[in-house]
Amino acid sequence: MPATREVPAVYDRVLEVVRQIPRGQVATYGQIAMIVGECTPRMVGYCMASLDPDSDVPWQRVINAQGKISPRGVGDGALRQRQLLIAEGVEFSDADRISFRRFGWLDPY
Repeated sequence: MPATREVPAVYDRVLEVVRQIPRGQVATYGQIAMIVGECTPRMVGYCMASLDPDSDVPWQRVINAQGKISPRGVGDGALRQRQLLIAEGVEFSDADRISFRRFGWLDPY
């Protein structure tokens, strides 16, 4: 019998919140953690990193508190995230930041 991977219940709540972020808007890891409760921004990041590539969760809409895409360890995840956000109409400044005032889902603080 193959081993099944146990997913923490908090991940289910994180995914539920992330699915609510509208197209063309972004939220921070910290914002998601505050909404979920009993969760840290790092846990949100781990949850996003654990997603299957074919997931329907809009993981690309979760960015860091500086308005930037968090660097990925390997692969082209950061570039893919940027491309997906641009395709949704999200714009980046010359400093590679996203304006929360313009594209933020909810007030992050």
